Amino acid sequence: MSAACRPASAEFRRLHRLTLIASASLIALIALCLAWELWLAPLRPGGSWLALKALPLLLPLFGILHGRRTTHQWASLLILLYLLEGLTRLISDAGTSRWLAAGETLLAGIFFAAALAFARLSAPARRKAAITAAD
Repeated sequence: MSAACRPASAEFRRLHRLTLIASASLIALIALCLAWELWLAPLRPGGSWLALKALPLLLPLFGILHGRRTTHQWASLLILLYLLEGLTRLISDAGTSRWLAAGETLLAGIFFAAALAFARLSAPARRKAAITAAD
């Protein structure tokens, strides 16, 4: 096993940290979407069907938790929908909903940055260059 692939390497620690950040922000975003539309500030009293917007976030969860590069890549595109929704509702809503929209925007932005950084650092060409440099 080369130095770049060892669990103690700086590259491995960086990738692990990015996976943790992406996982935590994705789980927090799922919880925020559900709480927002069911209890905190639903469109209708008693909750709304808009809570179903959290379902697409469950699709990449397993791959993100396991640090799969392709999942980070396509999930970074999916998360842009939540970033746009958060920005739209940040501008158009008022009160509690505006604060929740700010939280959604922040969490989606954190996830986007972590997923892109993970995909970039785990690129096969980059890993091959790190392996040949270590030898």
